[in-house]
Amino acid sequence: MMRLQDKVALVTGAASGNGRAIARGFAREGAWVVIVDRNGPGAEVVAEEIRRAGARALAFTGDVADAASVRSVVRSVEAEWGRLNVLVNNAGVGTIFPFLDTDPGDWDHLLDINLRGVLLYCYHGGRLMRESGGGSIVNITSQLAEIGLPERSVYCASKGGVKMFTRCLALDVAKFGIRVNAIGPGVIRTAMSEARLRIPERLAWYENRVPLGRVGEPEDLVGAAVFLASEESAYVTGTSVYVDGGYLAQ
Repeated sequence: MMRLQDKVALVTGAASGNGRAIARGFAREGAWVVIVDRNGPGAEVVAEEIRRAGARALAFTGDVADAASVRSVVRSVEAEWGRLNVLVNNAGVGTIFPFLDTDPGDWDHLLDINLRGVLLYCYHGGRLMRESGGGSIVNITSQLAEIGLPERSVYCASKGGVKMFTRCLALDVAKFGIRVNAIGPGVIRTAMSEARLRIPERLAWYENRVPLGRVGEPEDLVGAAVFLASEESAYVTGTSVYVDGGYLAQ
């Protein structure tokens, strides 16, 4: 039997990159997948890919930082499929800037998406999940929740915030049968990182510092996501799994 058979799974930021890979991986395991992205046409493309493969999918245009948008999407999922069993908070941005020379408005944009968006979906999605009898929340953090880098202070703060929120929320909602965990990717080849990885010297820099000798691909996250979403991890909550080629082990 497939590991996510008939589970309703919502993935944010799923029109491309890591979110798309996770959504498609869930569908292969039998999940009914909800694709949410600011890029509505892109979300529909992914949903149609899943449908053509014989699985069920819905697509919604949504802004994770907008409470009304989040509430509307969750209500639509409830109206369409009646429950929510898995939530993956993947949407994020990776703006790089020197802290003292930037506009505070830039912080707001990054924190709204990377942190507030996670809180909003955990709140609205978590309430539906509670009514559904429990489930699994998977928040996407970063290896930068554990280490610091220049010009990434606000980004690291946002991902560190998600890591600690994950731990605390797991304690709050365990009594409802809801597990909350996080995945911390290393350098993954997505639109967010592609500009850096196109520079040969920068690519070599990453490859030389990752014990497994390569940067990651979105598909590298799928196994961890399926594990944390499924009953295989029924006794796992409040933890972070780092998918980083061994970078943090050094």
